[in-house]
Amino acid sequence: MKCKQCGFENKKDAKFCTKCGSSMEPVDVPVKSDNSKYIIIALVAVIILLVGAVGYFALSGHDGSNVASPQKNSSNAVQSAESGDSNENSQTQVVSSNKASDAKSWELIGSYSGSGSGSETINVPSGQIMVKLSAYPIKNYATNHLYVSGSNGKSGGVDWGSTSAVETRSDSFSYTSSSDEAFTIDYYETVSWNVEFYRYQ
Repeated sequence: MKCKQCGFENKKDAKFCTKCGSSMEPVDVPVKSDNSKYIIIALVAVIILLVGAVGYFALSGHDGSNVASPQKNSSNAVQSAESGDSNENSQTQVVSSNKASDAKSWELIGSYSGSGSGSETINVPSGQIMVKLSAYPIKNYATNHLYVSGSNGKSGGVDWGSTSAVETRSDSFSYTSSSDEAFTIDYYETVSWNVEFYRYQ
């Protein structure tokens, strides 16, 4: 029997090496249990579950506290804006309200009315202007009218012929000017008339 330590040939029944004295008994190699495989599989499964749970909470924004519904958030944003809090929600709300207030619309800048016959001259400021006018005649004369004419050549009006129905008539026109314009309102034989100037601002 060859010694595993020094390689010396010994007798078959020798218990120790004659040369180096090492034991000649066969060494029992422990056999690994199959249970270790199951333990490793269980550990891998636990790790996967933990990673999945962390990923779920990270993506859904859960931090262990109750998350308010969108309606509640929006109401909080309105309340914060009113109370003057300087959080992100209130700033967003204020910016949105400012954008809404910046929206342009037709604003009334002058209204004129009267009756009978006559004329008036008025100054209208620059900008994008719209003129609305209407009148009701005394009778259906051929000369009943309401005319509005500007120094820029823009005009509009209503009139009635001898066979026209006695009824209210209306007209409108618009223009854009970089300077003030003078407008003349001329009316004849009217029960009532009305002229309104609007500016887009």
